[in-house]
Amino acid sequence: MNPSTHAALHGPWQPSAPVRVRRDRPAVVVLAALLWAVTALSISWVGGLACVALLWTAAAGRPAAGPVLLLLLIPAGAAALTALARTSGVRAMAASTRMLFLGALACPVPAGLGVWSLVLTG
Repeated sequence: MNPSTHAALHGPWQPSAPVRVRRDRPAVVVLAALLWAVTALSISWVGGLACVALLWTAAAGRPAAGPVLLLLLIPAGAAALTALARTSGVRAMAASTRMLFLGALACPVPAGLGVWSLVLTG
């Protein structure tokens, strides 16, 4: 290959511009961590309660469609959040802002189910 081919096609070589790294804001990071902590605790509570209900239902010899469907909502929600996180608009956000946005979307349903089941079970 001729060494001057690149210069003839693209012009002389120039170094690329430096990459600007965005700094995370501490308040956004703390809020995102709190939202994800509430989400994780709620999902573990609801999932554990559904597992206990599934165990009791199986021990009683009845069909266990309800708890199984509830347990299948967890990976379905995770898949929906993953699909949303891979869109170009969300990927363009800073990491802390993206985690806050996804945490705000992920938190209400499991937290509501967790509070509702906690009130019902005592």
